Amino acid sequence: MTTTPVIINALGQLDNPNAPRSAEAAAELNPSSEQLTVDARTLADARASGLTAVNVTLGYTMGDMPPYEHTVHEIAVWDRIVRDNEADLLKVRTVADVHRAHREGRIGVIYGFQNAVAVGEDTGRVATFAELGVRVVQLTYNQANHIGDGSMAPDNRGLTDFGHRLVDALNDHHLMVDLSHSGENTCLDAARSSRVPVSVNHTGCRALADLPRNKTDEELRLVASRGGFVGIYFMPFLNTSGHACAADVVEHIDHAVNVCGEDHVGIGTDGTVTTVDDLDAYRDRLAEHVELRRAAGVGAAGERSDTLPFVLDLRGVEQFRELIRLLERRGYRSERIEKIMGRNFLDYAGRVWAPETSD
Repeated sequence: MTTTPVIINALGQLDNPNAPRSAEAAAELNPSSEQLTVDARTLADARASGLTAVNVTLGYTMGDMPPYEHTVHEIAVWDRIVRDNEADLLKVRTVADVHRAHREGRIGVIYGFQNAVAVGEDTGRVATFAELGVRVVQLTYNQANHIGDGSMAPDNRGLTDFGHRLVDALNDHHLMVDLSHSGENTCLDAARSSRVPVSVNHTGCRALADLPRNKTDEELRLVASRGGFVGIYFMPFLNTSGHACAADVVEHIDHAVNVCGEDHVGIGTDGTVTTVDDLDAYRDRLAEHVELRRAAGVGAAGERSDTLPFVLDLRGVEQFRELIRLLERRGYRSERIEKIMGRNFLDYAGRVWAPETSD
């Protein structure tokens, strides 16, 4: 492939994990957006990687802070980050904004949640979040909430009555319903009941690695059959050993393409572009972080102190180009690779987001 395609990371982060503030935050259970380091290296690495846009996690995911208030504050934090770096970043509200970011050589920042608890019992808050620029709402994290069950919830319930109302509200306001981290029945219920295509922005294929964070073929097929999107992550859950490599990423992409079709698969790395420089020091912090997650009941099966939350041979500024090279070696033609690297997410966004005027 001679030119770099539009590259959209359906779930990632902008951060320099080597900066002191970010390094300290890595050991905490639930770092806030204010602890991220969006510095010159973060921005230079993101641009050098070819990244066009990324869905970043903000707001309440877990912890003791008030979900709604914390989430509104985090949106303001990201508004400030984007405003302070307007030469490099662009807040994404529409598909047109992604094209604009690509055209201007900036990074599009898509605001997303990894837990919808901030809605509380009031679906009217969906309108507030939509107005503030949120574009992706994941229904649950690993545990159960009042919307449905996460992947680690033992009962594997489907959507609750409120969950159905929330999906309706998200449809009404043109926000993505993201089913990453959801339990199987919650995923199937939401995909069936949504009037708009849904997504699983960062996952793997359970047929290849039987872990709860990965999706079954039934889930993948249903999401795709209704016009949705599936993003494959660069995470340890791609291999039951806990030590996934680039070859595993390719295998999971290939399986998802075979199940979903080439028009519905992309990437959601669940990581940063800037690489960790000192892996030994990072492993020490990681062990503490994993133990905190286990003690709080929010960890996932397959998380251990030695399971890095990224793929060692597919990270840093070359991660996307290396994946393209591996897919080419797999025999994928340029058009299919372009779809996987970004076009499929963009097409899916066009089926969900309102064609409103950007800021």
